[in-house]
Amino acid sequence: MAKTSRSLPQTLRHYLVNPLALGYLGIVLGVCLWVAADAFFASSSGDASFAGVWAILATAPTSLLFTFAGPIGLIGIPIGAVVQAFALGALYRYVTERHAQGTASGVSGA
Repeated sequence: MAKTSRSLPQTLRHYLVNPLALGYLGIVLGVCLWVAADAFFASSSGDASFAGVWAILATAPTSLLFTFAGPIGLIGIPIGAVVQAFALGALYRYVTERHAQGTASGVSGA
């Protein structure tokens, strides 16, 4: 069976809309919301917090490429989240499609 080429939005949807990629993006969103709340409430006390490091670590290693860019390097967090979710989605699709092809041909994975 010949593979058809997909447009960029179709490819992104194919790899980003699955439980693994969406779960990862949900975790990253939760971490970023926690960092924002911590920054808001800690600013009134005058105490510095390293909570922002968690957002960078949650999207590492991609976001680490942007850490030397200064404040503009914060763009690395959403870029890192999408790149990591895309990689996780590709892995999820590979495993599930490989398993589906194996069971369709009668080959058991056990």
